Amino acid sequence: MKHRCSYWFLFIVLLFAGGFVPCRAQLNTDRITAIGRNALYFEDYVLSIQYFNQVIKLKPYLAEPFLLRAIAKIQLQDYTGALGDCNSSIERNPFHPGAFYTRGYVWRQMGEYAKAEQDFTQALVFSPDNKSYMMLRADVLSQQKKWEQALKDMDYLLGREPTSPAFLFEKGVICLNMKDTACAYDYLSRNVRYDSQNAAAWSALGLVDIYLDRDSAAMADLTRAINLGSKWAGDYINRGILSYRLHNYRGALSDYDEAVRLAPEDASCYYNRGLLRAEVGDYNRALEDLDKAVELRPEDTEMRYQRSVVLMELGQWQSAISDLDTMIAVYPYFLPSYYLAAQAKTALGEKQAAYGYRKTAYDLEQKKDSVMAARKDSISAPNTDVHLAKASPDRRNRRKEFSTRTAQNGEDTPDGQTAYSSETRGAVQKRYADVVNEQNIALSYYVTKQPARRTNYTHASLDRFNRKHILPSVLHATCQELTLTAEMVNSHFDNISQLSRQLATTPDPYTYFARATEFALVQDYASAIDDCTAALTILQTQKDDNAVVIITFCRANWRYRLIEYRIANGELQNGYKGQSVGGKAEMDFDIMLRDYDYVLRLQPDFAFAFYNKANILCQQKDYDAAILHYTKAIACDTDFAEAYFNRGLTYIYTDRVEEGLSDLSKAGELGIYQAYNLITRFQ
Repeated sequence: MKHRCSYWFLFIVLLFAGGFVPCRAQLNTDRITAIGRNALYFEDYVLSIQYFNQVIKLKPYLAEPFLLRAIAKIQLQDYTGALGDCNSSIERNPFHPGAFYTRGYVWRQMGEYAKAEQDFTQALVFSPDNKSYMMLRADVLSQQKKWEQALKDMDYLLGREPTSPAFLFEKGVICLNMKDTACAYDYLSRNVRYDSQNAAAWSALGLVDIYLDRDSAAMADLTRAINLGSKWAGDYINRGILSYRLHNYRGALSDYDEAVRLAPEDASCYYNRGLLRAEVGDYNRALEDLDKAVELRPEDTEMRYQRSVVLMELGQWQSAISDLDTMIAVYPYFLPSYYLAAQAKTALGEKQAAYGYRKTAYDLEQKKDSVMAARKDSISAPNTDVHLAKASPDRRNRRKEFSTRTAQNGEDTPDGQTAYSSETRGAVQKRYADVVNEQNIALSYYVTKQPARRTNYTHASLDRFNRKHILPSVLHATCQELTLTAEMVNSHFDNISQLSRQLATTPDPYTYFARATEFALVQDYASAIDDCTAALTILQTQKDDNAVVIITFCRANWRYRLIEYRIANGELQNGYKGQSVGGKAEMDFDIMLRDYDYVLRLQPDFAFAFYNKANILCQQKDYDAAILHYTKAIACDTDFAEAYFNRGLTYIYTDRVEEGLSDLSKAGELGIYQAYNLITRFQ
């Protein structure tokens, strides 16, 4: 009996030993995924990505965490990164409709409409009644001008829900794109009947009324949209045009001003306001607007033509001729350009050149039949009138257009807007980030914690060095050093005095390095370098390669800081950025690079040295070498977020934008949330 009890006890132990750990791992990954989903729901996208990263590391064969991470990246407008995750999810589970829907949405945002159509169609194979899948397929079909197929999808949806405002709106927009204004008016007027509080519905109906020359109805529609809170600049542009037609210049100017405020990068806003200002004789401010319009859309020759008219009024003849010549190159049969150019040449006293322009115009006049035939061509008759805002406004926040619930095969419910004070929550891609490299990795007692970043801020050499307790505090690797207070600085000056007294009696290499670290903390980099050199000189007779690696790395870092300091104070030219230097500056620069190289000879996997050297090469504009060293740093630490970030920027500096976006995406995935703002700007 005793033996039987021992047997059952052993069986239970083995059962738990063999089964409990996998169960715990399963529980952990499920819990991490659930926490990531919660973060995703509450729009904490950067944090959710970190949770999904953990699940992917533990169980890379699962499809779901890749899909969830793709959804988070979509909300951050990182479409390159989202595409890669969608592909990984589909490779692992090719039967999940949400994965195809998600990838289709990414292709749509990237302008790859044929690929988006293919993915939405595949999603519908697995989920044939999903309205979100069919709506977006209709949209990408429209983008490809496959009108009949798009209408077929919308008619199917309207057959199921004939009073759905979303379906009525989409069909109306498709009809409008087909220039079937009667059809567009029918569906958009029905749309406002069921969705009378939707500003976008009235905007679209107002645009149709403009096309139908129903100016009074259009004015009422656009005013209704604006009163409902429309933030689309097109509503103000179009209402401004209607006010202009009614000679209500004050009202038109007010609407154009609001359009400029809402869309400061929209050339049409400045163009229309410039035309209005020119109409009322305010030529100087009209020129300012037209200059801005041309700056935003330099290929638009019609804008250049209108600017030339204003330049003529202001007597800026040469600038006017430059714009007119551009116009003539694109529209060789547009005669007013020749007459204006002739007038400008005459004003400049260049009578022969003026005669040449008039002669060309006269010859074209004599060939009216051929000219009229030529004007049938789309490039022969420029439209120099005001620019109507033809695009339809967003029906909802573009970031919210993608349904995370639908992607996960849940109920397709509208997402709510949430605002966060935390800088890492919500749509972080909208927070402006400077296009600057992440700083060098330094070794310091003090660090600013960045918990989101996945970089491995340690190395075996650093761990071994810290375990010897050579210094009074532990050295940490960081690219964000803490700013010291006055009290902390005074404390380090006291430490310098104490260490100096010790060195006066015992010239120990580790004491020299301890004092060097104190000097560096109070920014006396010259003294820090001297103490490192003294320490390394003594260590030549001792076998402590580990200490040599750390001290040499620090000496290179502090020499870099010294050069930066001297340049900032005007003591040196900006030598490390590719300009000529001489004497000690050039020698310091070479010593710094040699120190990093020596560290790497002793420790070939010391990623921080590769990274810092890459930063310096990048500043020298030696981009190819910089990329090579960032790549080596990443090979040492595949989660080196700062190396991905800086290599991404370097790729972009060298016009390798696709590779750059891929690296910025990886940097964002690894916790540098500022990458998402740069992705939205560069892509």
